[in-house]
Amino acid sequence: MILNSMEQGNGPQGNSPPVVLLHGLFGTARNLGVVARGLSSQTRVLSLDLRNHGDSPHHADMDYEIMAADVAQTMAEAGIASARVVGHSMGGKVAMMLALTQPDRVEKLAVMDIAPIAYAHSYDGYVEAMKQIPLNNEVNRRQANEILASSIPDADLRVFLLSNLVLGPNPHWRFGLDEIGASMPRIVDWQFPARAAPYAGPALFLRGGNSHYVTPESSAPIGEWFPQAKIKTVDHAAHWLHAEQPKAVIAALQEFLF
Repeated sequence: MILNSMEQGNGPQGNSPPVVLLHGLFGTARNLGVVARGLSSQTRVLSLDLRNHGDSPHHADMDYEIMAADVAQTMAEAGIASARVVGHSMGGKVAMMLALTQPDRVEKLAVMDIAPIAYAHSYDGYVEAMKQIPLNNEVNRRQANEILASSIPDADLRVFLLSNLVLGPNPHWRFGLDEIGASMPRIVDWQFPARAAPYAGPALFLRGGNSHYVTPESSAPIGEWFPQAKIKTVDHAAHWLHAEQPKAVIAALQEFLF
């Protein structure tokens, strides 16, 4: 699948490999805009909408090997042989899978607040809450927010989810709710690809100091499958570390990538 992309920058480094940015669950390429802007002065930056998200096509098949293959195909279509790949949360798992299945595509790997492990949480409740919003010409954003509030008390999270709701003559969600909902067990899971070798390239795992996604127990699979990895903590940040501490995240990425 060729994914929708946003491109900016070219930087002073001539033919240096570009940066590919991959967002998290329920996100879009725009969610990593602050990172893209922070890196675009130094190189070409390609921000992608993963399948079933943003303006990319929808499809029932959605696991990490398939999503990694999407990224590789989109890179090839853009004339990018290899890149420095940065992913947040679900996008971080896609980035890891790309590094393990097509290592020649990944010059450097940066993973933001996710580990190569299965997680016990599920976002099925979010999907069901969003499905309760009637997609008709009468619904407005205030009403949609009120409907979500009964199931999702976090106001910031509701704003994030509702940023994907397009109102007007043809109300719709930018992401594929049915496809994502059906694929949720595979999204929160993680399986190392069969016959894959550890990724031998440079890797950086950025974790939020207030987040529980990358725990001390995560260091074992990270070290086994990404032997050159360094784990760095961003203080005063939780899972959305690039939104909470953008300067620190951009500085860490610049130091590692360039």
